[in-house]
Amino acid sequence: MHNLLSNLKISVPEKIFVKDPESSALGKRIIENSILLINDIGFDSFTFKKLGTKIGSNESSIYRYFESKHKLLLYLSSWYWAWIEYQLVFETHSIINSTEKLKKAINIVCRATKEDSKFSHINEIILCRIIINENSKSFLTKEVDQENKDGYFVIYKRVIHRLRDMILETSPDYQFPSSLASTIVEGGLHQHFLKDHFISMTDCKEHITPSDFYIDLTINTLKL
Repeated sequence: MHNLLSNLKISVPEKIFVKDPESSALGKRIIENSILLINDIGFDSFTFKKLGTKIGSNESSIYRYFESKHKLLLYLSSWYWAWIEYQLVFETHSIINSTEKLKKAINIVCRATKEDSKFSHINEIILCRIIINENSKSFLTKEVDQENKDGYFVIYKRVIHRLRDMILETSPDYQFPSSLASTIVEGGLHQHFLKDHFISMTDCKEHITPSDFYIDLTINTLKL
């Protein structure tokens, strides 16, 4: 699956960008170095001017691809969730038992990335770290409702809907499948954040992962 993923073309909603960064060497450098820079200084301190300096290009050249740094974060978030969706599809498609399939899916959406799949310009390990720290900033905005209508979050929602459907496969009568699915996905990120920064607020440690916690929570909630 590692080789299969590395050969995939990840698709991001076209409205997010002005020009597809995958279409040029400069666009790929923008994505590659934005990931590195956001990881180094955080999204709040990140600017196109700083990115332009890092890649040796004019700030105006970055605006030819993204109209704002918010749109760039939306691109990175959408790319990440599309990558997670591919893993969900490929790693669960051959699992027959619905409970085992659900456990595998929870592990996929909650695990921290520890291996770079060799996309030429995207380091998934660092991108995963950014999503843990910054993902909520992509939708905690005044424009979220309009951006949702425009389809900016379609991939993120699709991941949650896939998990919801797997929950219903195991427990068709469960009343809150969407709420549980979104809690698992968002909670997994939050537990990673707590593990890294507020260790007294989580039981997740080196040998107890957010995946372990949410698998246990789900199995007990659904009484499987």
